[in-house]
Amino acid sequence: MLKLLADNTRLRILWVLLHSEHSVNELAAHLNAPAAGVSQHLAKLRLGRLVTVRREGNRVFYAVDDDHVRRLVEEALFHADHVGAARSRPNPAGPKSAAIRGGRPGARAR
Repeated sequence: MLKLLADNTRLRILWVLLHSEHSVNELAAHLNAPAAGVSQHLAKLRLGRLVTVRREGNRVFYAVDDDHVRRLVEEALFHADHVGAARSRPNPAGPKSAAIRGGRPGARAR
């Protein structure tokens, strides 16, 4: 399941589906991506049981499978946002921190 979430396009698809169900063409327009590619990603998400399918005539609508998937996607995105924000902040320990020097934590700089 985590491999499915590792793809940026699939994660974007799931983010859109968190808000409401959509057809392939609606998703493609929303993501500015080719419908064929979105359809392939949706097939993988469906096999992973991350999305459900509802048919209405000849149209197919996709939605996030359940609240567990919703929470998983939200937490993954919020964590990625948190990590990205932390990386853009300056390191309070300065350039001589053990991680940057490659030494052990607590080791004295020479």
